[in-house]
Amino acid sequence: MLVTTKPSLADRFDQKVFDAIYSRALVYNTCWEDPAVDRLVLNIGPDDRILVITSAGCNVLDYALVGPAAIHAVDANPRQNALLELKLAGIRRLEFDDFFAAFGHGHHPGFERLYRAELRAELSPFAQSFWDKRVRWFGHPRGSFYFHGLSGVVAKSFHAYLRVRPRLAASICELFETRSLDDQRHVYDTRVQPLIWSPTINWTLSRQLTMSMLGVPHPQRKEVQEQHERGVAGFVRESIDYVFRQLPVWTNYFWAVYVNGRYTPDCCPEYLKPDNFTALKQGRADCIELHTSTVSELLASTRQRFSKYVLLDHMDWMSSYAPQALAEEWALILERARADARIIFRSAHAAPSYLEALEVSPERGRLRDCLQFHPELAAQLQPLDRVHTYAGFHIADLAV
Repeated sequence: MLVTTKPSLADRFDQKVFDAIYSRALVYNTCWEDPAVDRLVLNIGPDDRILVITSAGCNVLDYALVGPAAIHAVDANPRQNALLELKLAGIRRLEFDDFFAAFGHGHHPGFERLYRAELRAELSPFAQSFWDKRVRWFGHPRGSFYFHGLSGVVAKSFHAYLRVRPRLAASICELFETRSLDDQRHVYDTRVQPLIWSPTINWTLSRQLTMSMLGVPHPQRKEVQEQHERGVAGFVRESIDYVFRQLPVWTNYFWAVYVNGRYTPDCCPEYLKPDNFTALKQGRADCIELHTSTVSELLASTRQRFSKYVLLDHMDWMSSYAPQALAEEWALILERARADARIIFRSAHAAPSYLEALEVSPERGRLRDCLQFHPELAAQLQPLDRVHTYAGFHIADLAV
């Protein structure tokens, strides 16, 4: 039985704010999980049927490049699926240069015309309605698509902050121009780190509104606070210190897009590379099927069995606010899993308590007893993660 603490008045208020934001907006304009690490874990093959939470669709397209039998992309937020629909329409109907201008640079001055003439008819009614009102996100002469959506608003706000901190802005620019780890560490340690951790930044990172804009609900923030003595700001600082001291910045497109507002041909997701774009256009993307629903709703509606699950981090908030729904979701995941299935998910906590306490069903018993986890493999691969904002990376197979 999963025991949860009754939410305080402040917790309930924060959750209402998050729900209000999430139910009305595109939250993620790019994925914030490293698919290169996922590929190492999943070992995707031609007979795999994958269930993945859509997010911004970047990683769905990345997995499709490997050539699985099917990818079912599911998201309860229809705006996230609308973004993947637009990318898929662009892959089918656009030439690479136009596609990269829109989704690489985040700016294409003629994108509205292309949308009306080539893309709109490829979309579902909801996606048409959504993009009819927002297609100009790609065409603003001084803007970028990656400064829109909730996470984009945070990135745009950081850019505004840099305009009043020109020394910090110049230092960050120099950091992203380095091409060796020694140079990168030197610039970060001597020019960026002494300037960036101001009281303003620490205060902003500690606000739940900021976290909500980044798609982090209150339960996840509490998980971070409980395991890090310096709270959310301290955890974020530790993560950023690691990223910019230990991982090559010139291949880290996750952070580069929010710092620069755009990808470059040399630093971008796999689906934005010419040969991969061609492979998707020539059929690799055909394995993708979209579902606007919860994970449980999708699994309850199908008899298909899945060999790979990519569940991101949504279970953190479910464990606090919907523990029964979480138990039901896990029961369905196990019921629809192939015997050789592998499940990966991330968490704000290195060892989330629900993994030990959750009882899937009276017949199956505890979740922990239904799965065989691989903590050594997770610990080996997590340091390679170029995002590095999750304390927990979890890999599990069905228990034999």
